[in-house]
Amino acid sequence: MNLDEIIETRRAFRSLKYVDITEKIIDHLAHAAQLMPSCFNNQPWRFVFVKDNPFLEQLKNEALSQGNAWAKHASMIIVIFSKKNLDCIIKDRIYYQFDVGMAAAAIILKATDLNLVAHPIAGFSPNKVKKIVNIPEKYDIIALIIVGKRKLEFNDVLSKGQIESEKIRPKRIPLEKFRFINLALDEITKK
Repeated sequence: MNLDEIIETRRAFRSLKYVDITEKIIDHLAHAAQLMPSCFNNQPWRFVFVKDNPFLEQLKNEALSQGNAWAKHASMIIVIFSKKNLDCIIKDRIYYQFDVGMAAAAIILKATDLNLVAHPIAGFSPNKVKKIVNIPEKYDIIALIIVGKRKLEFNDVLSKGQIESEKIRPKRIPLEKFRFINLALDEITKK
């Protein structure tokens, strides 16, 4: 796939089936993150690729919120973490989450290129994640990425709304609502 196809194909599907996650796949995903830009090339991202039991099962059963029951079908969960002093802090601008986000986006796009689903989530207990995968307290858990193979039949744990969003790409905000050239619109700047 070319980049346009990867971007158009990428979806945060919830209906997943098992796929064997090899070390080669993990290396491809990590390499995509490795090449992303960061402030002064600090590369503040850290990832734990959790694919083996008992760690994967513990994350699924102990750390996920109830709304993410669908993620129990994951073949791998990627824990994204960092801390602010690993990257630039310039006055009140703290860069690490932006830089880590770019690296996470690269992983998601590379996963799509490898015909995998990579669905980022925020519904989890950071403290439980840290404990399960041995991340020191001083780090922030930024997100988890749920990885698997798309399953065309819907898993029975999906809600009606989740099933509908599997069928059709959820509506996107029109470009004119977020793309401005030279100046922000008056209605945006007044809020």
